[in-house]
Order: sequence, then structure tokens, then C-alpha cells
Amino acid sequence: MTGGRLAAVRGSWRTALRIARREARRSRRRTLLVLVMIALPVLGLSFAAVSYDMGDLTRAERIERQLGGADVALRWDSLTPVTQDAWGESAWPVEGEWVGRTRPATAEEVRALLPEGSRLARTRWWMTFSTRVDRHVESIEARAVDLTDPLTRPLARVRDGRPPVRPDEIAVSPTALRRLETRIGDPVRTIDGTTYRVVGVVEYPDNLRDVITLPGVTPDGTAGSDTWLVDLPGPLEPGLADRLNAQGVQVVVRSPLPGRQEFSRGMSVPDADEAGVVGVVGGLGLLEVVLLVGPAFAVSVRRRRRDLALVAVAGGDASHLRRIVLADGVVLGAGGAALGMLLGIGAAFAGRPIVEQYLLGERLGAYRIFPAALVAIAATAVLAGVLAAMAPAWAAARQDVATGLAGRRDATRPRRRWLLVGVALTVAGTAIAAFAAGRTSQTGVLAGVALGELGLVFCTPSLVGVLGRAGRLLPLTPRLALRDASRNRSSAAPAISAVMAAVAGSVALGVYVASDETRSRELWQPGLPPGNVLLTHSGETPADPPSAEVVAGRARVVLPDATVVSVATPGCVGDVRDKNDCTAYALVPPEQRCPYDAAGPVPDAARRDPRCVSPFQEPVDVYLPALVDDGGALAALTGAPDDELAAARRTLTSGGVVVTDARRVVDGQVRVEVNDNSGGPPTGRLLPAYALRGGLTVDRLVLSSAAADALGLTAVPMGYLLDTAGSPTDRQMEMLADELFDIGPMSAQLATADPPSDQRPMLLLLAVASGVITLGAAAVATGLAAAEGRRDLSTLAAVGADPRVRRLLSLCQAGVIAVLGSALGIVAGLGSAVVVLASLNQRYAESWPVQPPYPVTVPGVTLAVLVVVPLVAMGGAALLTRSRLPIERRLD
Repeated sequence: MTGGRLAAVRGSWRTALRIARREARRSRRRTLLVLVMIALPVLGLSFAAVSYDMGDLTRAERIERQLGGADVALRWDSLTPVTQDAWGESAWPVEGEWVGRTRPATAEEVRALLPEGSRLARTRWWMTFSTRVDRHVESIEARAVDLTDPLTRPLARVRDGRPPVRPDEIAVSPTALRRLETRIGDPVRTIDGTTYRVVGVVEYPDNLRDVITLPGVTPDGTAGSDTWLVDLPGPLEPGLADRLNAQGVQVVVRSPLPGRQEFSRGMSVPDADEAGVVGVVGGLGLLEVVLLVGPAFAVSVRRRRRDLALVAVAGGDASHLRRIVLADGVVLGAGGAALGMLLGIGAAFAGRPIVEQYLLGERLGAYRIFPAALVAIAATAVLAGVLAAMAPAWAAARQDVATGLAGRRDATRPRRRWLLVGVALTVAGTAIAAFAAGRTSQTGVLAGVALGELGLVFCTPSLVGVLGRAGRLLPLTPRLALRDASRNRSSAAPAISAVMAAVAGSVALGVYVASDETRSRELWQPGLPPGNVLLTHSGETPADPPSAEVVAGRARVVLPDATVVSVATPGCVGDVRDKNDCTAYALVPPEQRCPYDAAGPVPDAARRDPRCVSPFQEPVDVYLPALVDDGGALAALTGAPDDELAAARRTLTSGGVVVTDARRVVDGQVRVEVNDNSGGPPTGRLLPAYALRGGLTVDRLVLSSAAADALGLTAVPMGYLLDTAGSPTDRQMEMLADELFDIGPMSAQLATADPPSDQRPMLLLLAVASGVITLGAAAVATGLAAAEGRRDLSTLAAVGADPRVRRLLSLCQAGVIAVLGSALGIVAGLGSAVVVLASLNQRYAESWPVQPPYPVTVPGVTLAVLVVVPLVAMGGAALLTRSRLPIERRLD
């Protein structure tokens, strides 16, 4: 491009921008509408970017929270030499594996490694403070810090009262104060009987959650992680850091140590798949904004068609007309970006306490913004404005000058090639989504769905034209609404497409989520009869565990109808090896085994061979190995019918075993083998057996005590089974753990009939989000159509039309946008979901072992909301429209 041509283009853009600024001031309502629609996403993105930047602490801020008033901080966690980075934020062994200390270091041991005159202060982190609140055990993080010492005082802020100084005093964080339902001066009793008095409220900037502050610790205090804060008599010498590292001490410093590596902790770079997903989702969001804003630019071009025609008469060519309209997008996009960023930055600064307390749980860093992210957000906002104005700009460049000067409508129809392009994109997007779903590529699936939706956007103007021609069969008011939509496709089609895109995404994701939940429910296999509870000892099993009667007495306080039995697993005899090294299992006879190897190619015959199809599913919630029991736990374990339980108990009493897989029993016997993990061959023998055919469909093996002895095994206590009358609630499970805490810490696992996840809130959220977009698009399009159709309303008034016609016309105009967009979106969403699910099912059908397919489940809550929303849009348009018909002028 020559210098003269470049100067002409630059001058043309300056003129176009001046015209755009003038038009923005003249059409204040339209300008405000576009600014709000562009500014809202910019506000949200700016808020997130600025909050992230303030939450991403600098190295100086991180180290300041670790060192307090000290020169260095020491962590002596290794018995072998370590090397560290320049700042002491990470350390690793010089050679070999990490060897941790078995006891905390004493002050004398640490002081012996430091120069003469150094002063120490010890802090201990990651301790646990357990107390009871209304019979419920609350375990809270505790820290032992002497906040009266100048070295440790900057680590926290005393908000009320004073720091603890006596061994029987504590301070609590504000949230812990509420959780413990206490106040300053009240006593707090731990579960081991120790009583403390609350003397202050203390806040740590790195943890705004529940924290208990204890006074200074002694070497035999509660276990935790020690950090020594050191005030050196002089500057830190590199040789001192080397000597400390040689002793296994990690040194955290304020300035980097020379000759050490420095590791950055900036924003992590996402992998290709994550970047692809973010890019496609961001592109869909940009498309939604463009479609919502597009009608405003289309209406602006139609109202300015005479002005644009005058520009053409004055010598302006098509490029000048395009620049004038595109300049509207630049001006309004930049204005929306500026407004959104100002509001977003202000909201991020004003909302710091909320983000700190409820999102991050720690104090943010200094007030700062994220310039690079804000520039990218502003550029995206301007791009959205330009893209929204692009179609009206091309339309303005192609309008007939004489028609524009006369103020008449341009009767040009959309070119057929756009319909062909739309159909091609829809087909290509469907194929890409199906291909990617078969290879579990999230990026490919989203890209295919986005491409298909873009194709439907290109097809929408032609569809609106077809419906407009079919409207001649309707009564007057809906016929006028369809005619206006057909005439003004440049504004109606983007609004319909915006509704369609939002609804399609909501329906497609909703169908996938609902189908996945249905499949998960079908695959769900409880390990115990639903409602029963397995209690296991937390940590090491005590040498003398409580009896089932003692546990039952505590459990019936919460679950009065519960029956408790002890359960044990087979273990190795003697002290030569760990008792858990021995594993018992029942063999399937050779004639019942699947003849195909799952590791190699699997022929189709394997999928039809009943020997290769397991009659059982692996339990999902509660897992139990082989058990040793003489019949007392069978009912709670299997839920089998009473007659089968009686026969199984007789087999156990006679020294046999019970299985649930009838294939393993041959002539009333089953071969049980034991693997002791010693490297030798397993040992085993044939034992009398009974197969339970009723009850829970889980593969089980229960050995009698005599059978365990015959196999050289012993019964190792595992825990207890609770047979409950109904399924306990979450609150009852918490109360049960609290009741059992005094006789020994135990974990409780509840068997449930269905998966614990509930996707209904997500489905409702998706439907509400698409409903909001539907209402917004319908409102914008209806308002613009009303402003554009004042002449038609005047004509209706002149011929004596009823004033209620205006309300009914607004209702029908909103209905065209909302109903047509929702219908297209539902069809497109269902189609996309079916294609994706069919591709996934094809992949599962070819897998080995065969996986159950995804059923196509249509979420009722999503469709209900999407059916109701168009009715709400139509009713709102009718209620908010004035009945009086305008009269522009009187004809004599």
C-alpha cells in the first residue's frame, strides 16, 4: 500500500470514528444497551483477572509471611544433607532418598549450628486440636506460636484480647470462635480432658479458616512441623547456609543465596487439551456476545440508511460505508471495555474481604491489577463490537442508493450461498464431534459442537424467511410479527441465533450430564445392603478391640434399631510376617473360566460367551475382602433370604465356606487357595461350600473359623457391621462417629443404593443461564422491533385498530424470537448430545470387557425451564408494552 493510499485510509477511519462518536451521543438508549451487553462480560473477566493477580503473591510477600520479624527461618526435617533453591522454598536430598527426623530438634541442637549471639523462636505448625461441640467432635488446625516474641509477632494479628502466654491458654481465629460457639474468657475442653481458656482472637494472613493458637511448645509437645525463626547477629553468610544444608536444615532467606537455582512460581501453562477447551469455550462466549449485540447495529444501519446513502452520493464507496458502520463497533466496543474494566477493577478492590474470606481463605497481596490480562480483555471486547457490526456493515455497503435516499426498505434477500455454507458447517461440525467423541477428545467435541452451532447461525436467516412466507396463513397480529422478523432478518436472525446457541449448549450439556448420571446409577453397586454401615478402626487396630456389645450400646444411642456384629479377615499365623500378607480366594473351575486373554486381541465370540461375562459388579462404595465368620454377619453382609441364610449357617457350622458365585461350587465343594506373598506357589484345599443365590450381587467369600484353621490362617479383627432398619442420614453418621470416639477412633462407611452425586442443581443452573439469555435476547429484539415499527403502529391507529393490538404484537414479536430460538436450540442440543453419546457407545461396544452404553436421558427440569421461559418472555413483552397506538402525523 502506497503512502498516499495509507494516508487516505487513515483519514477515512478518523472520519468514521468521529461519525461513530456523534451517533453514539445521538442514540443514547441504543448506545447504553450495547455498552451494557459488552461491559457485563468484561466486568466479570476483569474482576477475575484482578482478583487472581492480587491473590498470586509475590515471592517477597510469601517469604514475609514465613519469616515474620526474623532474618531466616530454619526447617530441620531431614537427617541427611540437602540442597535447596536460592530462596529456601524447596529442598531435596543431595543423594538417595529423603530420610526424615524421628523427633523434633531441640533449641540447643539448633543453636549449636548458628553463630554466637543468634536468637531463636520456635513455631510448630500442622497440629490438631480436637474438642466437642454439642456431642460432636470438632478437629481444628492448631499452631504453637509465642506471639509475644518480636520474631513471631508479625506472623499474626491480634484482633481482640491478647496472645496466649500460659500453658492453659489459647487464642482462636474469628471463624473458630463461631465454630466452637465460645467467646473470650470461656473454657474449652479437649477430648483428652485438657481444659484451656480462650484469651484472644488471632488472625493469620495465610489462613483465615479455623485455627487455634497455643503458647510456646516444649520438645515433648504435640507432634507437628517445627520452624525456627532466627535473628542473626550479622548478615547471612553463604557458608552458613552450606553448613546448615549439610546437616539437613533448609534455610528460608529474604534475599537469594548466590550460586543456587531459582524456581519461578508464576502462572502454570495449560496443556494443549486444556488450552483447546478454554479457547473453544471462550469462542462460544464471544459468539454469544456478538449475536446479542448484532441486532442493535442492524437497527442502527436501517435507521441511518438515508445518511449512508448521502455518503455514497457524495463520493463514498463501499469501503467507506463499511468503515462507518465498523467504527460504531470500535467505539462501542472500546466504550464497553472501558466501562467494564473500571467496574471490574473497582469491584475487585471493593470485594477483597469477600474473596479473602469465602473464596481463598487467606489475605490477598498488595493492590495491583493484571495489565496483560486487561489488555487482552479490552481487545476481545473491541473485537466483539467489530464482529457484531460486520454483517450490518456489509449490508450497508450493498444497499441501493436510490432506495436509501427515498427512505424505503431494501428488499434484498440473503444469498443462497450462506445457506449452503451453514448446512456444510453443520454437517462438518457434527462429523467432527462424533469423531472426537469416539477418541475422548474434549477439545474436538467442543470444536465440533461450536462449528455446528455456527452453521445453524448461517442457516437462521433463510429459516426466518421461510416462516415469514408461511405466516400468511395466520391471523393479523402473528402475521405482522413474522413479516417484521422476515423483513428485518439482520436484527431478528442474530437474536434468534443467540437464543438457539444458549439453549443448544444447555440442552446438549444437560442431556450428557443426565445420561452420565443414569449410567452411573446403573453401574452403582453397593458393597453392603443399602443402609448398612461398616465400622473400621482408624489407624492401627487395637490389640484388644471393643466387643460388639460395647459398640452396639454406643451405636443404639443414635440408631436404636441397629444390630452390630464383629467382622474379621483371614491373616497369616505367627509373627514371621505381617498378618495382612496372606490372601484367601476361591477358584473358578477350569471349565468355567473365560478362554480368552483380555490382554490380547479379543474376538467377537468372547463378547457372546457367557463364561466371559461376570455375573457380579465390583462394589463402589464399601470394599470388603474375604471374611472369617461363623454365620453371625451373613445377614448384614449379603441381605440374602432367611432360608438361604439358614442353609449357609449350617455349612459354616460344619467347617465349610460360603460363596456368592455358584460357578465356583462343584459337587458341593470349592477350592480355596492362600497366597502368602512369599514368592512361593499358593497352597489350598477343597472345602464344603454353599452358594448364596439371593441378596446382594457381589462376589463374596466367607470362611468359617474351622476352614481358616484348616488353611493355616487366623482371624484378624477388622471392625464391625451395623445392620440398620433404614438408611442413616449424614447427621446420624456424624453423631455415630462422635459416640464411638471415646472407645476408639473409627471410620464409618455407609452403603447407599444410589450414587451420592446429585446433578439436578447443575441442570437447573444450565437451564436458568440459557433462560436469562433467552429473556435478554427477546427483550432486546422486541424493543428494537417496536422502535423500528412505529410507522406500522401509526398505520394501525389510523385505520382504527384496537389499542390492544400493540400489546399482542409485542407478545408475538417476543414469541418469534424466544419460541423459534428455543425450538431450534432444543433440536440442535438434542442432536449434538445424541451424536456424542452414540459415538461414546460405539467405543464402549468395542471395548473389553464390554461396558454398558450411555442411555439418552433428557432432563425434565431443563426442558421444563426452556418451555416456560418463552412464555415468560411473551407475557413480559405484553405487560411492559403500552396499549396506546402512536400517531406520527395527521393526513389532511
